[in-house]
Amino acid sequence: MASPIFGNYAENQLNTSTWMSKYPDFTKLVHMNIPGTHDTATWNYSQTTQSALSGVTSLGNQVPDPPESYRCQNNSIIDMLDAGVRVFDLRFALDVTNTSIVFWHSQALLSQTATLDDVLFGYYYWLDAHPTEVVLLSLQYEGSTTEYGSNDAEAQLKLFNTLTSPASKQYLVQTKDELGTLGEARGKIILLRRFDLDHLSDSYENALPGLHFSPTLWTDNSPDIKLIYNTSTNGTAYIEDYYEPQTPSLSNTAVNIQSKYNATTAHLLKAADESLAPDGLWWTWASGGKLSDGVTPEIMAIGNGTHTPDGGINQKLVNFLGGMRGKRVGIVMFDFYATPGDLVETLLSL
Repeated sequence: MASPIFGNYAENQLNTSTWMSKYPDFTKLVHMNIPGTHDTATWNYSQTTQSALSGVTSLGNQVPDPPESYRCQNNSIIDMLDAGVRVFDLRFALDVTNTSIVFWHSQALLSQTATLDDVLFGYYYWLDAHPTEVVLLSLQYEGSTTEYGSNDAEAQLKLFNTLTSPASKQYLVQTKDELGTLGEARGKIILLRRFDLDHLSDSYENALPGLHFSPTLWTDNSPDIKLIYNTSTNGTAYIEDYYEPQTPSLSNTAVNIQSKYNATTAHLLKAADESLAPDGLWWTWASGGKLSDGVTPEIMAIGNGTHTPDGGINQKLVNFLGGMRGKRVGIVMFDFYATPGDLVETLLSL
């Protein structure tokens, strides 16, 4: 039942589907340039999807905004994997019946049938066919889903059980608070935990693998976040997540795009500066929007035609990244990554 979120599985022999095979095992993951997608699971959230799910979402006593407010992608996860995307931003909460973990973007239920377990098995199957590759999954609890939604002990225990199942233990890299080498993680998933298990005892949190980015430490809408994920080694992530430009009210689209572009490129330049934390994890979110000014995620990413002659963030980043040959810029998260068509490959070619 994973297809509404994962997509329909197909075996595509593309160069980008095995791009990690060209790098030696000893390569540190923090030294690589890795493309990712923001709000990955929204790719199928069209008006048709919203209408089909309206009977379910109404049970939560929340009315979602138009789908373009939530949609940040238009290609399936399987397409993303084959296109070279390796970092995925998945946002979860319990469904309206409080029985299964499913995917949301705020009040927008993305599928009632595709559960976290289902989608994880989609990744496992793909990795079996692509054992040279590594997937990084950023999992974040999504609030404001329904009137009754809560990240309570029951919800957290369901999540814990999913992430510690026999299958998960086989496919999730079991090291904790470390981002090691490519060879150590090939054929597996590295968990980036953007959630807390604060309603369970510490033993549950301590039993989970991966890197922990507590929501309490992730500064909201900031162009410059410094987050220590390993206190014993001082392992640090440097994050740009300036998703809503703080431009004056009613700023035009081009002004909003430029504000986001400036924050994104400033962070990428820091990541490329070898004098600044060369072994740090640099994580740049090139995604954003400003709905109060009519700038949807799609318009921010790829522009809206005549009012944005230079395109959106993505087109501008192709030109910018073209001047970064030989540089490490780290993880870069995109909206609508497939436009323009050379965006991901430009990042991979640095």
